[in-house]
Amino acid sequence: DKRLHDLLDAQSATTPERPAVQFEEVSLTYRQFTELANRLAHRLRRHGVGRNVLVGVCMDRSVELVVALHAILRAGGAYVPLDPTYPEARLTGMVEDARPVLILAHQGALRLLKSANAPILPVDSLLEEAAQEPGITPETDTTSFDLAYVIFTSGSTGRPKGAMNAHRGICNRLLWMQDAYHLDERDAVLQKTPFSFDVSVWEFFWPLLAGARLVVARPEGHKDPAYLASAICSHGVTTVHFVPSMLRAFLDHPLAATCTGLTRVICSGEALPRDLQERFHAVLGAGLFNLYGPTEAAVDVTAHTCVPGAKEALVPIGRPVANTSIYILDGRKEPVPVGVPGELYIGGVQVGLGYINKPELTAERFVPDPFSGCEDARMYRTGDLARFRSDGVVEFLGRIDFQVKLRGQRIELEEIEAALMAHPNVRAAVVVLRGDTPDDQHLVAYVVHRGAVTGEDLRALLRLSLPAYMIPSIIVWLESLPLNPNGKVDRAALPAPVQADEREYCPPATEPERVLARIWTELLKVGRVGRNEDFFALGGHSLIATQMVYRIQSAFGIQFPLHKVFECGTIAALAEAVEEAVIEHIERSSGEYV
Repeated sequence: DKRLHDLLDAQSATTPERPAVQFEEVSLTYRQFTELANRLAHRLRRHGVGRNVLVGVCMDRSVELVVALHAILRAGGAYVPLDPTYPEARLTGMVEDARPVLILAHQGALRLLKSANAPILPVDSLLEEAAQEPGITPETDTTSFDLAYVIFTSGSTGRPKGAMNAHRGICNRLLWMQDAYHLDERDAVLQKTPFSFDVSVWEFFWPLLAGARLVVARPEGHKDPAYLASAICSHGVTTVHFVPSMLRAFLDHPLAATCTGLTRVICSGEALPRDLQERFHAVLGAGLFNLYGPTEAAVDVTAHTCVPGAKEALVPIGRPVANTSIYILDGRKEPVPVGVPGELYIGGVQVGLGYINKPELTAERFVPDPFSGCEDARMYRTGDLARFRSDGVVEFLGRIDFQVKLRGQRIELEEIEAALMAHPNVRAAVVVLRGDTPDDQHLVAYVVHRGAVTGEDLRALLRLSLPAYMIPSIIVWLESLPLNPNGKVDRAALPAPVQADEREYCPPATEPERVLARIWTELLKVGRVGRNEDFFALGGHSLIATQMVYRIQSAFGIQFPLHKVFECGTIAALAEAVEEAVIEHIERSSGEYV
Protein backbone atom coordinates (compact mmCIF):
# COMPACT_ATOMS: atom_id res chain seq x y z
CA ASP A 1 0.00 0.00 0.00
CA LYS A 2 3.07 2.27 -0.13
CA ARG A 3 4.16 4.75 -2.74
CA LEU A 4 7.83 4.77 -3.68
CA HIS A 5 8.59 8.15 -2.11
CA ASP A 6 6.92 7.07 1.16
CA LEU A 7 9.69 4.50 1.59
CA LEU A 8 12.34 7.10 0.88
CA ASP A 9 10.82 9.67 3.26
CA ALA A 10 10.84 7.12 6.08
CA GLN A 11 14.57 6.51 5.59
CA SER A 12 15.39 10.21 5.23
CA ALA A 13 13.66 10.97 8.54
CA THR A 14 15.81 8.31 10.24
CA THR A 15 19.21 9.30 8.78
CA PRO A 16 18.95 12.96 7.68
CA GLU A 17 22.67 13.79 7.90
CA ARG A 18 24.00 10.60 6.32
CA PRO A 19 25.47 10.88 2.77
CA ALA A 20 22.75 10.00 0.25
CA VAL A 21 23.80 10.90 -3.31
CA GLN A 22 27.28 11.40 -4.74
CA PHE A 23 28.33 12.44 -8.26
CA GLU A 24 31.98 13.21 -8.91
CA GLU A 25 32.82 15.83 -6.23
CA VAL A 26 29.19 16.68 -5.38
CA SER A 27 27.66 15.03 -2.30
CA LEU A 28 24.21 15.51 -0.74
CA THR A 29 22.94 14.26 2.60
CA TYR A 30 19.53 12.62 2.91
CA ARG A 31 18.09 15.87 4.25
CA GLN A 32 19.60 18.01 1.49
CA PHE A 33 18.53 15.63 -1.25
CA THR A 34 14.99 15.18 0.07
CA GLU A 35 14.45 18.92 0.47
CA LEU A 36 15.80 19.59 -3.04
CA ALA A 37 13.50 16.95 -4.56
CA ASN A 38 10.53 18.29 -2.59
CA ARG A 39 11.13 21.88 -3.71
CA LEU A 40 11.26 20.77 -7.34
CA ALA A 41 8.14 18.68 -6.77
CA HIS A 42 6.22 21.74 -5.58
CA ARG A 43 7.39 23.60 -8.68
CA LEU A 44 6.23 20.75 -10.90
CA ARG A 45 2.82 20.87 -9.25
CA ARG A 46 2.54 24.48 -10.41
CA HIS A 47 3.12 23.21 -13.97
CA GLY A 48 0.24 20.75 -13.80
CA VAL A 49 1.99 17.59 -12.61
CA GLY A 50 -0.27 15.40 -10.50
CA ARG A 51 -1.77 11.94 -10.20
CA ASN A 52 -0.89 9.74 -13.22
CA VAL A 53 0.45 12.75 -15.13
CA LEU A 54 3.49 11.85 -17.22
CA VAL A 55 6.67 13.92 -17.29
CA GLY A 56 9.35 13.29 -19.91
CA VAL A 57 12.99 13.42 -18.78
CA CYS A 58 15.76 14.00 -21.33
CA MET A 59 18.92 14.35 -19.27
CA ASP A 60 22.42 12.95 -18.92
CA ARG A 61 23.37 11.05 -15.79
CA SER A 62 23.85 13.64 -13.02
CA VAL A 63 22.65 14.71 -9.59
CA GLU A 64 19.97 16.77 -11.35
CA LEU A 65 18.67 13.62 -13.06
CA VAL A 66 18.28 11.79 -9.74
CA VAL A 67 16.57 14.81 -8.16
CA ALA A 68 14.20 15.14 -11.13
CA LEU A 69 13.06 11.51 -11.02
CA HIS A 70 12.34 11.69 -7.29
CA ALA A 71 10.63 15.07 -7.63
CA ILE A 72 8.26 13.82 -10.33
CA LEU A 73 7.07 11.00 -8.05
CA ARG A 74 6.70 13.36 -5.09
CA ALA A 75 4.56 15.65 -7.26
CA GLY A 76 2.25 12.68 -7.89
CA GLY A 77 3.38 12.08 -11.47
CA ALA A 78 5.24 9.35 -13.34
CA TYR A 79 8.48 9.75 -15.26
CA VAL A 80 9.23 8.78 -18.86
CA PRO A 81 12.95 8.39 -19.73
CA LEU A 82 13.87 10.05 -23.04
CA ASP A 83 17.47 8.96 -23.57
CA PRO A 84 19.50 11.86 -25.02
CA THR A 85 21.62 9.36 -26.98
CA TYR A 86 18.55 8.40 -29.04
CA PRO A 87 17.91 10.04 -32.44
CA GLU A 88 15.44 12.91 -32.63
CA ALA A 89 12.84 10.95 -34.61
CA ARG A 90 12.72 8.17 -32.01
CA LEU A 91 12.33 10.64 -29.15
CA THR A 92 9.57 12.44 -31.05
CA GLY A 93 7.66 9.17 -31.52
CA MET A 94 8.00 8.32 -27.84
CA VAL A 95 6.63 11.74 -26.87
CA GLU A 96 3.71 11.29 -29.29
CA ASP A 97 2.81 7.96 -27.64
CA ALA A 98 3.35 9.00 -24.01
CA ARG A 99 1.83 12.49 -24.31
CA PRO A 100 3.71 13.96 -21.31
CA VAL A 101 2.43 17.22 -19.84
CA LEU A 102 5.99 18.57 -19.99
CA ILE A 103 9.61 17.51 -20.52
CA LEU A 104 12.55 18.23 -18.21
CA ALA A 105 15.81 18.53 -20.14
CA HIS A 106 19.43 19.52 -19.87
CA GLN A 107 20.42 22.39 -22.16
CA GLY A 108 22.41 20.04 -24.39
CA ALA A 109 19.34 17.91 -25.10
CA LEU A 110 17.02 20.74 -26.16
CA ARG A 111 17.94 20.41 -29.85
CA LEU A 112 16.77 16.77 -29.83
CA LEU A 113 13.30 17.79 -28.72
CA LYS A 114 12.51 20.56 -31.19
CA SER A 115 9.84 18.37 -32.85
CA ALA A 116 8.34 17.16 -29.57
CA ASN A 117 4.75 18.22 -28.94
CA ALA A 118 5.16 19.13 -25.26
CA PRO A 119 6.48 22.10 -23.24
CA ILE A 120 10.21 21.73 -22.54
CA LEU A 121 11.66 23.11 -19.31
CA PRO A 122 15.44 23.40 -18.75
CA VAL A 123 15.98 21.64 -15.44
CA ASP A 124 18.72 24.02 -14.27
CA SER A 125 16.37 27.02 -14.52
CA LEU A 126 13.56 25.11 -12.87
CA LEU A 127 15.77 24.16 -9.93
CA GLU A 128 16.70 27.81 -9.44
CA GLU A 129 13.02 28.77 -9.41
CA ALA A 130 12.28 25.91 -6.99
CA ALA A 131 14.66 27.33 -4.36
CA GLN A 132 11.79 29.40 -2.98
CA GLU A 133 9.44 26.41 -2.62
CA PRO A 134 8.91 24.51 0.67
CA GLY A 135 11.18 21.57 1.42
CA ILE A 136 8.39 19.27 2.63
CA THR A 137 6.74 16.52 0.56
CA PRO A 138 3.68 17.84 -1.32
CA GLU A 139 0.29 16.40 -0.42
CA THR A 140 -1.10 14.41 -3.36
CA ASP A 141 -3.91 11.93 -3.95
CA THR A 142 -1.59 9.39 -5.59
CA THR A 143 -2.06 5.76 -4.46
CA SER A 144 0.09 2.67 -4.73
CA PHE A 145 -1.98 1.57 -7.75
CA ASP A 146 -0.98 4.66 -9.76
CA LEU A 147 1.79 5.03 -12.31
CA ALA A 148 5.41 5.45 -11.21
CA TYR A 149 7.23 5.24 -14.55
CA VAL A 150 6.86 4.38 -18.24
CA ILE A 151 9.92 2.87 -19.96
CA PHE A 152 9.93 2.33 -23.73
CA THR A 153 11.19 -0.90 -25.28
CA SER A 154 11.74 -2.01 -28.86
CA GLY A 155 8.50 -2.79 -30.70
CA SER A 156 7.74 -5.46 -33.31
CA THR A 157 5.45 -3.03 -35.15
CA GLY A 158 8.38 -0.80 -36.07
CA ARG A 159 7.78 1.63 -33.21
CA PRO A 160 8.87 1.41 -29.55
CA LYS A 161 6.20 0.74 -26.94
CA GLY A 162 5.98 2.22 -23.44
CA ALA A 163 5.59 -0.26 -20.57
CA MET A 164 3.71 1.18 -17.57
CA ASN A 165 4.51 0.19 -13.98
CA ALA A 166 2.78 1.18 -10.73
CA HIS A 167 4.15 2.14 -7.32
CA ARG A 168 2.99 -1.09 -5.68
CA GLY A 169 4.94 -3.25 -8.13
CA ILE A 170 8.26 -1.43 -7.79
CA CYS A 171 7.83 -1.05 -4.01
CA ASN A 172 7.33 -4.81 -3.74
CA ARG A 173 10.43 -5.36 -5.89
CA LEU A 174 12.60 -3.06 -3.77
CA LEU A 175 11.36 -4.40 -0.42
CA TRP A 176 12.05 -7.96 -1.60
CA MET A 177 15.54 -6.89 -2.73
CA GLN A 178 16.26 -5.36 0.66
CA ASP A 179 15.07 -8.53 2.44
CA ALA A 180 17.26 -10.65 0.13
CA TYR A 181 20.48 -8.61 0.01
CA HIS A 182 20.43 -6.35 3.13
CA LEU A 183 21.89 -2.96 2.23
CA ASP A 184 22.84 -0.69 5.14
CA GLU A 185 24.77 2.52 5.83
CA ARG A 186 28.09 0.82 5.00
CA ASP A 187 26.97 0.15 1.44
CA ALA A 188 27.21 2.18 -1.77
CA VAL A 189 25.38 1.31 -5.01
CA LEU A 190 26.82 2.43 -8.34
CA GLN A 191 24.15 3.91 -10.62
CA LYS A 192 25.56 3.22 -14.08
CA THR A 193 22.69 1.75 -16.10
CA PRO A 194 21.12 4.12 -18.68
CA PHE A 195 17.76 5.23 -17.31
CA SER A 196 16.04 4.00 -20.46
CA PHE A 197 16.76 0.46 -19.16
CA ASP A 198 14.63 -0.74 -16.23
CA VAL A 199 17.56 -1.97 -14.10
CA SER A 200 18.21 1.71 -13.45
CA VAL A 201 15.00 1.88 -11.40
CA TRP A 202 16.36 -0.18 -8.53
CA GLU A 203 19.76 1.53 -8.82
CA PHE A 204 18.10 4.95 -8.36
CA PHE A 205 15.80 4.01 -5.47
CA TRP A 206 16.98 0.93 -3.54
CA PRO A 207 19.99 2.52 -1.77
CA LEU A 208 17.91 5.52 -0.63
CA LEU A 209 15.31 3.41 1.17
CA ALA A 210 18.04 1.49 2.98
CA GLY A 211 20.29 4.26 4.31
CA ALA A 212 23.06 3.48 1.80
CA ARG A 213 24.85 5.83 -0.63
CA LEU A 214 23.85 6.25 -4.27
CA VAL A 215 27.01 6.84 -6.34
CA VAL A 216 26.19 8.20 -9.79
CA ALA A 217 28.58 7.23 -12.59
CA ARG A 218 29.59 9.87 -15.11
CA PRO A 219 27.80 9.88 -18.50
CA GLU A 220 28.99 7.06 -20.77
CA GLY A 221 31.08 5.71 -17.89
CA HIS A 222 29.16 2.42 -17.94
CA LYS A 223 31.01 1.49 -21.16
CA ASP A 224 34.53 1.87 -19.73
CA PRO A 225 35.86 -0.96 -17.50
CA ALA A 226 38.85 1.13 -16.35
CA TYR A 227 36.63 3.97 -15.20
CA LEU A 228 34.20 1.57 -13.50
CA ALA A 229 37.00 -0.11 -11.58
CA SER A 230 38.35 3.28 -10.52
CA ALA A 231 34.89 4.49 -9.43
CA ILE A 232 34.20 1.29 -7.50
CA CYS A 233 37.47 1.58 -5.58
CA SER A 234 37.55 5.34 -5.01
CA HIS A 235 33.91 5.63 -3.87
CA GLY A 236 33.78 2.45 -1.80
CA VAL A 237 31.10 0.87 -3.99
CA THR A 238 29.84 -2.44 -2.62
CA THR A 239 26.99 -3.19 -5.02
CA VAL A 240 26.89 -3.02 -8.81
CA HIS A 241 24.92 -4.40 -11.75
CA PHE A 242 26.38 -5.87 -14.92
CA VAL A 243 24.85 -7.27 -18.06
CA PRO A 244 26.78 -10.56 -18.48
CA SER A 245 28.56 -9.46 -21.68
CA MET A 246 29.79 -6.29 -19.94
CA LEU A 247 30.75 -8.30 -16.86
CA ARG A 248 33.04 -10.38 -19.07
CA ALA A 249 34.69 -7.24 -20.48
CA PHE A 250 35.07 -5.89 -16.93
CA LEU A 251 36.68 -9.07 -15.64
CA ASP A 252 39.09 -9.09 -18.59
CA HIS A 253 40.48 -5.74 -17.45
CA PRO A 254 43.43 -6.01 -15.01
CA LEU A 255 41.89 -3.43 -12.64
CA ALA A 256 38.85 -5.62 -11.98
CA ALA A 257 40.78 -7.72 -9.48
CA THR A 258 41.46 -4.59 -7.40
CA CYS A 259 37.74 -4.13 -6.63
CA THR A 260 37.98 -6.05 -3.38
CA GLY A 261 35.35 -3.89 -1.68
CA LEU A 262 32.55 -5.33 -3.81
CA THR A 263 30.23 -7.56 -1.82
CA ARG A 264 27.39 -8.18 -4.30
CA VAL A 265 27.19 -8.15 -8.10
CA ILE A 266 23.77 -8.41 -9.74
CA CYS A 267 23.50 -9.84 -13.25
CA SER A 268 20.49 -9.58 -15.54
CA GLY A 269 19.56 -8.52 -19.06
CA GLU A 270 20.74 -11.64 -20.88
CA ALA A 271 21.60 -15.27 -20.17
CA LEU A 272 24.54 -15.75 -17.78
CA PRO A 273 27.01 -18.29 -19.25
CA ARG A 274 28.34 -20.90 -16.85
CA ASP A 275 32.00 -20.20 -17.75
CA LEU A 276 31.48 -16.52 -16.90
CA GLN A 277 30.04 -17.49 -13.53
CA GLU A 278 33.18 -19.49 -12.78
CA ARG A 279 35.49 -16.77 -14.05
CA PHE A 280 33.76 -14.24 -11.79
CA HIS A 281 34.35 -16.36 -8.70
CA ALA A 282 38.00 -16.83 -9.69
CA VAL A 283 38.59 -13.04 -9.95
CA LEU A 284 36.30 -11.52 -7.29
CA GLY A 285 35.22 -12.61 -3.82
CA ALA A 286 31.81 -10.96 -4.02
CA GLY A 287 28.44 -12.67 -4.19
CA LEU A 288 27.01 -13.14 -7.69
CA PHE A 289 23.24 -13.11 -8.25
CA ASN A 290 21.46 -13.91 -11.51
CA LEU A 291 18.11 -12.13 -11.90
CA TYR A 292 15.46 -12.15 -14.64
CA GLY A 293 12.55 -9.93 -15.60
CA PRO A 294 11.05 -7.96 -18.50
CA THR A 295 10.31 -4.23 -18.60
CA GLU A 296 6.60 -5.10 -18.52
CA ALA A 297 7.01 -6.16 -14.88
CA ALA A 298 8.62 -4.16 -12.07
CA VAL A 299 12.21 -4.99 -13.08
CA ASP A 300 13.09 -8.54 -11.89
CA VAL A 301 10.70 -11.40 -11.08
CA THR A 302 13.07 -14.33 -10.40
CA ALA A 303 16.44 -14.59 -8.66
CA HIS A 304 19.22 -17.15 -8.28
CA THR A 305 22.31 -17.13 -6.07
CA CYS A 306 25.35 -18.33 -8.04
CA VAL A 307 27.56 -20.87 -6.28
CA PRO A 308 31.24 -21.47 -7.22
CA GLY A 309 31.78 -24.85 -8.83
CA ALA A 310 28.07 -25.44 -9.57
CA LYS A 311 27.63 -28.37 -11.95
CA GLU A 312 24.47 -27.31 -13.78
CA ALA A 313 24.88 -26.89 -17.54
CA LEU A 314 22.70 -23.75 -17.53
CA VAL A 315 22.91 -21.00 -14.92
CA PRO A 316 19.24 -20.84 -13.88
CA ILE A 317 17.19 -17.68 -13.43
CA GLY A 318 15.99 -19.03 -10.08
CA ARG A 319 12.73 -18.83 -8.18
CA PRO A 320 10.03 -16.14 -8.11
CA VAL A 321 10.54 -13.11 -5.87
CA ALA A 322 7.98 -12.20 -3.17
CA ASN A 323 4.32 -11.88 -4.19
CA THR A 324 5.11 -13.04 -7.72
CA SER A 325 4.09 -16.18 -9.60
CA ILE A 326 5.83 -17.88 -12.50
CA TYR A 327 3.83 -20.11 -14.83
CA ILE A 328 5.24 -22.19 -17.70
CA LEU A 329 2.41 -22.94 -20.10
CA ASP A 330 1.75 -24.63 -23.43
CA GLY A 331 -0.10 -23.15 -26.42
CA ARG A 332 -3.47 -23.68 -24.69
CA LYS A 333 -2.25 -21.83 -21.59
CA GLU A 334 -2.12 -25.07 -19.61
CA PRO A 335 0.83 -25.84 -17.26
CA VAL A 336 3.49 -28.12 -18.74
CA PRO A 337 5.14 -30.92 -16.70
CA VAL A 338 8.42 -30.39 -14.88
CA GLY A 339 11.33 -30.44 -17.32
CA VAL A 340 9.19 -29.69 -20.37
CA PRO A 341 9.78 -26.35 -22.16
CA GLY A 342 6.94 -23.86 -22.43
CA GLU A 343 6.25 -20.13 -22.54
CA LEU A 344 6.99 -18.25 -19.33
CA TYR A 345 4.11 -16.17 -17.91
CA ILE A 346 4.35 -13.79 -14.93
CA GLY A 347 1.62 -13.23 -12.36
CA GLY A 348 1.36 -11.26 -9.13
CA VAL A 349 1.84 -7.74 -7.85
CA GLN A 350 4.76 -6.86 -10.12
CA VAL A 351 2.89 -7.32 -13.39
CA GLY A 352 2.73 -3.94 -15.10
CA LEU A 353 -0.30 -1.96 -16.21
CA GLY A 354 0.20 -2.52 -19.94
CA TYR A 355 1.49 -0.35 -22.79
CA ILE A 356 0.82 3.38 -22.80
CA ASN A 357 -2.00 4.26 -25.23
CA LYS A 358 -1.85 0.83 -26.91
CA PRO A 359 -4.97 -1.07 -25.72
CA GLU A 360 -4.86 -3.78 -28.42
CA LEU A 361 -1.26 -4.68 -27.72
CA THR A 362 -1.94 -4.58 -23.98
CA ALA A 363 -4.82 -7.02 -24.36
CA GLU A 364 -2.62 -9.35 -26.41
CA ARG A 365 0.26 -9.52 -23.92
CA PHE A 366 -1.46 -8.92 -20.55
CA VAL A 367 -4.04 -11.70 -20.28
CA PRO A 368 -6.39 -12.92 -17.50
CA ASP A 369 -4.65 -15.00 -14.81
CA PRO A 370 -6.81 -18.10 -14.15
CA PHE A 371 -4.42 -19.43 -11.49
CA SER A 372 -4.39 -16.53 -9.01
CA GLY A 373 -7.87 -16.83 -7.51
CA CYS A 374 -8.45 -13.08 -8.00
CA GLU A 375 -11.12 -12.16 -10.51
CA ASP A 376 -9.31 -9.19 -12.09
CA ALA A 377 -5.76 -10.58 -11.92
CA ARG A 378 -3.66 -10.55 -15.07
CA MET A 379 -0.50 -12.30 -16.13
CA TYR A 380 2.08 -11.16 -18.66
CA ARG A 381 3.11 -13.51 -21.46
CA THR A 382 6.82 -12.94 -21.96
CA GLY A 383 7.52 -14.82 -25.19
CA ASP A 384 10.43 -16.48 -23.37
CA LEU A 385 10.97 -20.23 -23.47
CA ALA A 386 11.69 -21.80 -20.08
CA ARG A 387 11.24 -24.94 -17.97
CA PHE A 388 10.97 -25.91 -14.33
CA ARG A 389 13.61 -28.15 -12.79
CA SER A 390 12.46 -30.77 -10.35
CA ASP A 391 13.53 -28.53 -7.43
CA GLY A 392 11.28 -25.68 -8.62
CA VAL A 393 14.09 -23.58 -10.08
CA VAL A 394 13.45 -22.02 -13.52
CA GLU A 395 15.84 -22.37 -16.45
CA PHE A 396 15.71 -19.83 -19.30
CA LEU A 397 15.99 -21.48 -22.74
CA GLY A 398 15.58 -18.62 -25.24
CA ARG A 399 12.84 -16.88 -27.23
CA ILE A 400 9.85 -18.22 -29.14
CA ASP A 401 9.71 -15.20 -31.48
CA PHE A 402 12.14 -12.80 -33.19
CA GLN A 403 13.02 -10.72 -30.16
CA VAL A 404 16.72 -10.84 -29.24
CA LYS A 405 19.01 -9.53 -26.52
CA LEU A 406 22.25 -7.89 -27.66
CA ARG A 407 24.62 -6.88 -24.86
CA GLY A 408 21.63 -6.54 -22.54
CA GLN A 409 19.54 -4.42 -24.91
CA ARG A 410 16.16 -5.85 -25.89
CA ILE A 411 15.59 -5.63 -29.65
CA GLU A 412 12.60 -6.54 -31.80
CA LEU A 413 14.16 -7.46 -35.16
CA GLU A 414 10.93 -6.48 -36.92
CA GLU A 415 11.48 -2.87 -35.84
CA ILE A 416 14.82 -2.74 -37.68
CA GLU A 417 13.29 -4.48 -40.71
CA ALA A 418 10.49 -1.91 -40.85
CA ALA A 419 13.03 0.93 -40.73
CA LEU A 420 15.01 -0.66 -43.60
CA MET A 421 11.85 -1.07 -45.67
CA ALA A 422 11.25 2.69 -45.40
CA HIS A 423 13.95 3.17 -48.06
CA PRO A 424 12.25 3.37 -51.46
CA ASN A 425 14.84 1.11 -53.12
CA VAL A 426 14.62 -1.72 -50.57
CA ARG A 427 12.28 -4.48 -51.73
CA ALA A 428 12.75 -6.91 -48.84
CA ALA A 429 14.81 -7.03 -45.63
CA VAL A 430 15.46 -9.52 -42.85
CA VAL A 431 17.63 -8.91 -39.78
CA VAL A 432 19.20 -11.66 -37.67
CA LEU A 433 21.56 -11.87 -34.72
CA ARG A 434 24.68 -13.83 -35.63
CA GLY A 435 27.74 -14.89 -33.66
CA ASP A 436 29.11 -18.03 -32.10
CA THR A 437 29.28 -16.61 -28.56
CA PRO A 438 27.38 -13.82 -26.72
CA ASP A 439 30.55 -11.71 -26.76
CA ASP A 440 30.88 -11.98 -30.55
CA GLN A 441 27.26 -11.37 -31.57
CA HIS A 442 26.24 -8.73 -34.07
CA LEU A 443 23.22 -7.73 -36.12
CA VAL A 444 23.25 -8.66 -39.80
CA ALA A 445 20.76 -7.22 -42.30
CA TYR A 446 19.94 -9.19 -45.47
CA VAL A 447 18.60 -6.80 -48.08
CA VAL A 448 17.01 -7.24 -51.53
CA HIS A 449 17.08 -3.94 -53.42
CA ARG A 450 15.51 -2.69 -56.65
CA GLY A 451 17.61 0.37 -57.35
CA ALA A 452 20.71 2.28 -56.34
CA VAL A 453 21.34 2.03 -52.61
CA THR A 454 24.51 1.52 -50.54
CA GLY A 455 25.16 0.23 -47.08
CA GLU A 456 26.01 3.74 -45.89
CA ASP A 457 22.72 4.99 -47.35
CA LEU A 458 20.83 2.48 -45.21
CA ARG A 459 22.86 3.13 -42.07
CA ALA A 460 22.27 6.87 -42.46
CA LEU A 461 18.53 6.19 -42.76
CA LEU A 462 18.51 3.94 -39.69
CA ARG A 463 20.41 6.48 -37.60
CA LEU A 464 17.48 8.86 -38.03
CA SER A 465 15.10 6.62 -36.07
CA LEU A 466 17.03 3.89 -34.25
CA PRO A 467 19.52 4.01 -31.36
CA ALA A 468 23.08 3.00 -32.19
CA TYR A 469 22.78 -0.48 -30.66
CA MET A 470 19.99 -1.36 -33.15
CA ILE A 471 21.91 -0.49 -36.34
CA PRO A 472 23.21 -3.64 -38.13
CA SER A 473 26.98 -3.75 -38.35
CA ILE A 474 26.87 -5.91 -41.50
CA ILE A 475 24.65 -5.60 -44.58
CA VAL A 476 24.44 -8.52 -47.00
CA TRP A 477 22.94 -7.95 -50.47
CA LEU A 478 20.84 -10.77 -51.91
CA GLU A 479 18.99 -11.32 -55.17
CA SER A 480 16.11 -12.81 -53.16
CA LEU A 481 15.43 -14.08 -49.65
CA PRO A 482 15.42 -17.86 -49.15
CA LEU A 483 11.95 -19.24 -48.46
CA ASN A 484 10.78 -22.45 -46.80
CA PRO A 485 7.94 -24.59 -48.28
CA ASN A 486 5.21 -22.52 -46.59
CA GLY A 487 6.49 -19.32 -48.18
CA LYS A 488 8.08 -17.77 -45.09
CA VAL A 489 11.67 -16.57 -44.93
CA ASP A 490 13.99 -19.48 -44.12
CA ARG A 491 16.29 -17.74 -41.65
CA ALA A 492 18.44 -20.85 -41.23
CA ALA A 493 19.27 -20.71 -44.97
CA LEU A 494 20.54 -17.11 -44.89
CA PRO A 495 24.22 -17.14 -45.92
CA ALA A 496 27.01 -16.24 -43.57
CA PRO A 497 28.33 -12.74 -44.33
CA VAL A 498 31.57 -12.80 -46.29
CA GLN A 499 32.61 -9.15 -46.21
CA ALA A 500 31.41 -6.51 -43.79
CA ASP A 501 31.98 -3.44 -45.93
CA GLU A 502 31.83 -2.77 -49.66
CA ARG A 503 34.44 0.03 -49.83
CA GLU A 504 37.66 -0.37 -51.77
CA TYR A 505 40.62 -1.46 -49.66
CA CYS A 506 43.09 1.32 -48.84
CA PRO A 507 46.09 0.12 -46.78
CA PRO A 508 47.26 1.88 -43.59
CA ALA A 509 49.67 4.71 -44.45
CA THR A 510 51.50 5.44 -41.19
CA GLU A 511 52.97 3.44 -38.34
CA PRO A 512 50.12 4.36 -35.91
CA GLU A 513 47.62 3.30 -38.56
CA ARG A 514 49.44 -0.02 -39.02
CA VAL A 515 49.48 -0.65 -35.25
CA LEU A 516 45.76 0.12 -35.03
CA ALA A 517 45.03 -2.08 -38.04
CA ARG A 518 46.75 -5.03 -36.32
CA ILE A 519 44.65 -4.40 -33.18
CA TRP A 520 41.46 -4.28 -35.26
CA THR A 521 42.22 -7.48 -37.19
CA GLU A 522 42.79 -9.36 -33.91
CA LEU A 523 39.72 -8.01 -32.13
CA LEU A 524 37.33 -8.04 -35.10
CA LYS A 525 38.70 -11.35 -36.48
CA VAL A 526 38.94 -10.04 -40.05
CA GLY A 527 41.68 -10.69 -42.60
CA ARG A 528 42.71 -7.11 -43.25
CA VAL A 529 41.62 -3.61 -42.32
CA GLY A 530 41.93 -0.55 -44.53
CA ARG A 531 42.53 2.96 -43.22
CA ASN A 532 39.07 4.16 -44.33
CA GLU A 533 36.98 1.22 -43.12
CA ASP A 534 34.45 1.78 -40.36
CA PHE A 535 34.88 0.05 -37.00
CA PHE A 536 31.16 -0.56 -36.51
CA ALA A 537 30.61 -1.63 -40.14
CA LEU A 538 33.24 -4.34 -39.57
CA GLY A 539 31.27 -5.76 -36.65
CA GLY A 540 32.66 -3.61 -33.84
CA HIS A 541 30.57 -2.82 -30.78
CA SER A 542 30.92 -1.27 -27.34
CA LEU A 543 32.54 -4.30 -25.70
CA ILE A 544 35.17 -4.65 -28.41
CA ALA A 545 35.72 -0.89 -28.15
CA THR A 546 36.62 -1.23 -24.46
CA GLN A 547 39.16 -3.95 -25.30
CA MET A 548 40.56 -1.77 -28.06
CA VAL A 549 41.11 1.15 -25.69
CA TYR A 550 43.13 -1.06 -23.34
CA ARG A 551 45.31 -2.29 -26.23
CA ILE A 552 45.81 1.26 -27.55
CA GLN A 553 46.92 2.41 -24.10
CA SER A 554 49.35 -0.52 -23.85
CA ALA A 555 50.74 -0.11 -27.39
CA PHE A 556 51.29 3.66 -27.24
CA GLY A 557 51.84 4.19 -23.49
CA ILE A 558 49.07 6.77 -23.19
CA GLN A 559 45.70 7.31 -21.55
CA PHE A 560 43.01 7.15 -24.24
CA PRO A 561 39.30 7.84 -23.57
CA LEU A 562 36.66 5.39 -24.75
CA HIS A 563 34.49 8.06 -26.33
CA LYS A 564 37.21 8.73 -28.95
CA VAL A 565 36.58 5.28 -30.43
CA PHE A 566 32.95 6.21 -31.05
CA GLU A 567 33.86 9.64 -32.44
CA CYS A 568 36.63 8.33 -34.75
CA GLY A 569 35.05 5.57 -36.78
CA THR A 570 37.99 4.81 -39.09
CA ILE A 571 41.62 3.79 -38.68
CA ALA A 572 42.74 7.09 -40.22
CA ALA A 573 40.69 9.25 -37.85
CA LEU A 574 41.59 7.12 -34.83
CA ALA A 575 45.31 7.33 -35.68
CA GLU A 576 45.11 11.14 -35.68
CA ALA A 577 43.48 11.08 -32.24
CA VAL A 578 46.17 8.69 -30.96
CA GLU A 579 48.96 10.89 -32.30
CA GLU A 580 47.42 13.92 -30.55
CA ALA A 581 47.22 11.93 -27.30
CA VAL A 582 50.87 10.89 -27.64
CA ILE A 583 51.97 14.52 -28.13
CA GLU A 584 49.91 15.62 -25.09
CA HIS A 585 51.45 12.81 -23.04
CA ILE A 586 54.99 13.83 -24.03
CA GLU A 587 54.35 17.50 -23.29
CA ARG A 588 52.77 16.67 -19.94
CA SER A 589 55.63 14.33 -19.02
CA SER A 590 58.23 16.95 -20.04
CA GLY A 591 56.52 19.58 -17.92
CA GLU A 592 56.45 17.30 -14.92
CA TYR A 593 60.16 16.48 -15.39
CA VAL A 594 61.17 20.15 -15.59
